[in-house]
Amino acid sequence: MDENKTIKRIHAFTNDALSDLDATGIAQRIQSKQVSVDEVVQAAIARAQLVNPSLNAIEIDCFERASKQNGYIKHGVFAGVPFFFKDNLDYLGLPSNHGSKAVNAKAAESNPQLSQQMLEQGFVVLGKSKLPEFGLNASTEYKNGTATVNPWHSDYSCGASSGGSAALVASGVVPIAHANDGGGSIRIPAACCGLIGLKPSRGRTYDSEAASSLPINIISEGVLTRSVRDTAHFFAGMESSYYNKALPRIGTIHGPSKRRLRIALVPQSITGHIDQETTQTLFETAKLLENLGHHVEELQLPISISFVNDFSEYWGMLSFLLSTFGKKIFGADFNPKELDNLTVGLSKLYKKNFYKTPLFIYRLKKMQQQYRELFHHYDVLLSPVLAHTTPKIGYLSPQLAFDELFERIQNYVTFTPIQNVVGAPGLSIPMGQTAVDALPISMQLSADVGDEKTLIELAYEIEEAQPWRRIQDAS
Repeated sequence: MDENKTIKRIHAFTNDALSDLDATGIAQRIQSKQVSVDEVVQAAIARAQLVNPSLNAIEIDCFERASKQNGYIKHGVFAGVPFFFKDNLDYLGLPSNHGSKAVNAKAAESNPQLSQQMLEQGFVVLGKSKLPEFGLNASTEYKNGTATVNPWHSDYSCGASSGGSAALVASGVVPIAHANDGGGSIRIPAACCGLIGLKPSRGRTYDSEAASSLPINIISEGVLTRSVRDTAHFFAGMESSYYNKALPRIGTIHGPSKRRLRIALVPQSITGHIDQETTQTLFETAKLLENLGHHVEELQLPISISFVNDFSEYWGMLSFLLSTFGKKIFGADFNPKELDNLTVGLSKLYKKNFYKTPLFIYRLKKMQQQYRELFHHYDVLLSPVLAHTTPKIGYLSPQLAFDELFERIQNYVTFTPIQNVVGAPGLSIPMGQTAVDALPISMQLSADVGDEKTLIELAYEIEEAQPWRRIQDAS
């Protein structure tokens, strides 16, 4: 852990069984018997104990259980690799409190299909990672003022909602961790923490119970990683456990394609707010892609500000349902008085406009056709992940008045919700850094529904041309 008071960087990389390898590299070392599963698991536990007091990224651990079970992990793409579930997905024996003091959950009595599909990859689960209340915020912060911090600089947000997982992967505690995305919750923390974050197409994995019950299923499941190959191998492994015949297969992708792509550069957010450093990184990324032989041209997305309003209403509807039916969803101990300002404010926003529900759902569903038509002319869209660089902790705090907080979120998170509504894949990759404090600045590659393969191949090519910065090397 870096104790420099100016840099405030937090990482656990050291010369242990994990070294600085990605998940694929660790799995290969285990398979070749260069290290044992026990050595790897104990190294991850030691790293967690070293940095989590500073990061505040772990909701609950099961270190003792992980130490006992590691000898039984023999199969799967990532057999023996340490892993965290996000605390909104059930894992046998641990509670799921969804980042909220209003929830007092009992330990899960079984693994749902989605958890089981992930466990089939061979992971050794060390515990649950933190998220903001119900995953609604774009920063992992809480009503009592605590926060999960960014390993690159502890004064800053780590993003959300998969913020705990992002902090644990970026700091080197584990090489890969569970994340899910209902409006940017894989891509946003990946962007803040300099990671690879792929939100897959709708239906690419088993759905969680919550996702399958929504009128528009906006939630996708995945992971946060430090390498493209880990992301590629994870989805190949998941596909071998469960394959949705409605989507093209991804397969195992080992590197870039020779195919040159038609790439649409999206330089403006729907709300019109985008800062200078983000814009500069966007155009530098476009130049890199042109130098690699791809055709890049600017595109004004044919999506109006009404989409922001419609998605906000949908978001509010989810908050209203969680708040109103919390005792039925989470159990009799659910206490709505403990909800934070964002959840309560979103719920009130929906109640004020509930009569619009059929109309905004209709308009959101129509978005898919409009979005997919773009791919008659382009293979990939290139945009920022976020409209401005990572804010300091407190800027998106649920202690703020709802109106101020909500306006800030809307102006920050404008590029990611579209893919959730239409069910398309979006991939966050780290492409630059801020002048002050050298925080990651990330770009989003997005494609047509079912076309994760093109995104992964392109990310491999970019990674080869411009390797990602490493937190342990950064100055």
